[in-house]
Amino acid sequence: MRIALLLAGVATIAASAHAAPAGKDWPSYGNDQGATRYSPLTQITPQNVDRLQVAWTYNMKPSNFVVPTFPVNPEAPANMAPPPRPRFSSSQATPIVMKGVMYFPSPYGKVVALDADTGKEIWSYQMPERDQASTRGVQYWPGSKQAKPEIVFGTRSGRLIALDAATGVPVPGFGENGVVNMKTPEIMNGNPNGQYGMTGPPAFYGDLIITGSRVQETPSLGARGDVRAWDARTGKLVWTFNTVPGPGEPGHETWEGASWKNRSGNNVWTQIVVDEKRGIAYLPIAAPSFDRWGGDRKGDNLYGNSIVAVDATTGKYLWHFQVVHHDIWDVDLPAATLLDVKKDGRTIPAIVVMSKMAIMFILDRVTGQPIYDVKEVPVPTDTDVPGEAPSPTQPMPSAPPPLTRLSFEMADMAAMTPDIKQRCQKVVDDYKIVPSRMFQPLRADSAVAFFPGSLGGIDYGGGAFDPKQGLYITNVNSLASPQQLAKQADGSWGLARGYVYFWDRETRTPCGPPPWGEMVAVNVNSGKIAWRVPLGTTDSLPEGMRDTGRLSSGAPIVTATGLAFFGGTDENKMRAFDTRSGKVLWTATLPAAIYGSAITYAGKSGRQYVAAVDTGGFNGAPVSSDAVLAFALPDAGPKK
Repeated sequence: MRIALLLAGVATIAASAHAAPAGKDWPSYGNDQGATRYSPLTQITPQNVDRLQVAWTYNMKPSNFVVPTFPVNPEAPANMAPPPRPRFSSSQATPIVMKGVMYFPSPYGKVVALDADTGKEIWSYQMPERDQASTRGVQYWPGSKQAKPEIVFGTRSGRLIALDAATGVPVPGFGENGVVNMKTPEIMNGNPNGQYGMTGPPAFYGDLIITGSRVQETPSLGARGDVRAWDARTGKLVWTFNTVPGPGEPGHETWEGASWKNRSGNNVWTQIVVDEKRGIAYLPIAAPSFDRWGGDRKGDNLYGNSIVAVDATTGKYLWHFQVVHHDIWDVDLPAATLLDVKKDGRTIPAIVVMSKMAIMFILDRVTGQPIYDVKEVPVPTDTDVPGEAPSPTQPMPSAPPPLTRLSFEMADMAAMTPDIKQRCQKVVDDYKIVPSRMFQPLRADSAVAFFPGSLGGIDYGGGAFDPKQGLYITNVNSLASPQQLAKQADGSWGLARGYVYFWDRETRTPCGPPPWGEMVAVNVNSGKIAWRVPLGTTDSLPEGMRDTGRLSSGAPIVTATGLAFFGGTDENKMRAFDTRSGKVLWTATLPAAIYGSAITYAGKSGRQYVAAVDTGGFNGAPVSSDAVLAFALPDAGPKK
């Protein structure tokens, strides 16, 4: 299964659980370094959750901000992805809270600290040169005897910045006045002006900051996607893990000829997770560039689409598991969560990983071996694109089953009303859309309706783990991308029409069969689906047809009282689910959709809050808010 066993000696480390959540705080993007998104707080329960109300609101937009405009192409197809949004607009941020202070990146070029009980601003840091902090969040480093606590984040332009957590002032001993230039020569591959930055927050292990990156998806050659670690006190580079292995490194043989040289992609653009007690960092590595055509990179292309375990202190390779060979669909590996599995009388330290296809692999996180059997299954290889060599097999777990639709027939097309049927048939005709099977290669003569599409079944949010019930809970989408290739001037192949979706853009109606969005719970101890429910409604449909589920972004969070909170559907609703059944217990209308994820924490007052950055802007939806919102129970106010 293309798995390398853990180096001798590491397996003898005591099988202790990864660090538990930090109680009342939400100190990291996924709450703990294992990204479980689980909180032990108990003030908000299934019995009182329906009494939640807005406790405070913080407006992020500066009073003098002017929204830039972009011309709209009147000849663009009706279902083409919308033009780029203004540089400062929507936010994908998940806040963090530590010691009563909330920290987050604003979409208006700032990093902000608020009083987590009142929403009152404590400090804000203005990014230099109109740069933008990592769009999904920042990280808290608790400091040491020689250093104060820091807020650390990457930027769009390739800076790594450390701020004093108490004041927001750049840390003078970190890099040059708090700033490290991450665009080093060995990373930029001879192209100093190439695309390189960060969208996700870094991870921490002791005094090390571990960073991924955002690099180009096309063309194929450009900045490297290597993972690196930096000293949290000085900003000095400590280690580098080559995500495209060079000569003499394990996995180099999976690149034909010199196709590994100057290769871009193979980056971690989501969240690195860390088993702090074992000292292991897990790198969810994305697809190589270009991620829709592999004719110039024949082979399995390690460590693309792989979870790679490395020694967190040194970056030394321990093991890997590849979930997709030779990715030509841009399905990446956005989700990784550390948890424990109870099976056959044992408690197994595990990691859950998924590509955008929402095929869930549950692995022993010490050895990398699957807890549920995985087989290589034959997949289609037919394509009319010269030079492409799709992998003839792909890994498929015996359990759990895929969490979303992976194939499409014309008989499946949405037809709830005559109008929807007519609109979707027009999309099919305009794009010459053809049916697809699981892992169907792309073509030049027609558009493959590839499910679950560019948004994924799952995306950068991932899921949340309820350790009491052994449930991994995640939101999934079902929206295909009609993908077609066209030959480029340089002889390579690219997308014929850019990023498009299999929907009617005017009404935002997907053309596959509903449900278009679901919340799914997997029992990791059995590998079975515990429950799944439609996530959201389409209120424009006739009565009796509205329970379709909606498209969503971000991830749920779970609490010790058996609640899961989620506000990322494109219908602008926050919901609380009963984690035992999936039943909706509370719904609140939001100003906009949450493009990141909610959090929950207890302020210094002892009051439990559920909070989120709320801007809208998901998948072309309007940006209709600039707020950070916090909900709380009305009778749990600050203590005197």
